[in-house]
Amino acid sequence: MKSEKDKMLAGEYYDCGDEDLLRRWHEAKRLQAEYNAAASDDMRRRAELLDRLIGSHGENVWIAAPFYVDYGENIRLGRNVEINMNCVFLDCNTISIGDCSGIGPGVHIYTVFHPTDPAERLSGGSNFWRSRTAPVTIGRNVWIGGGSIILPGVSIGDETTIGAGSVVTHDIPPRCVAAGNPCRIIKYL
Repeated sequence: MKSEKDKMLAGEYYDCGDEDLLRRWHEAKRLQAEYNAAASDDMRRRAELLDRLIGSHGENVWIAAPFYVDYGENIRLGRNVEINMNCVFLDCNTISIGDCSGIGPGVHIYTVFHPTDPAERLSGGSNFWRSRTAPVTIGRNVWIGGGSIILPGVSIGDETTIGAGSVVTHDIPPRCVAAGNPCRIIKYL
């Protein structure tokens, strides 16, 4: 029998109120609060907290506080990744960001979504809305402009730039500049 976490990571409906999921969710909230409160020049403490908060990361990762997550453990960062302040990563599924990528301030990355039919949202025997997930993959040497929103299931190709304030609703190929709501390709590089 699959655990609720297994269902969550498989993109199936899962119970957000599951005891094991809530335990990690609360732990992630405690760790993110400590990370956000740590002195910006206390690199040792910030590195210790980051190691416990997110799933994995390469060398030279910089995450400016404040930084917000759901579970944290489903975030995978490459080398030389910079994440600016006020970013929100709802990592109910995997969020992967490739080497040498930059995430502007106030970027939101969502891997979780809910039924659009109101009658379906609260069905299923939980006090929480029914939820499903899809991973988000951001390639190598990508720049996501400030205030952008990346929706569940989106992949962004290597060496692409997403303009500030974009809402990325579908995959964006490598080596292009894309922007808008919904995000559209402006030019190829």
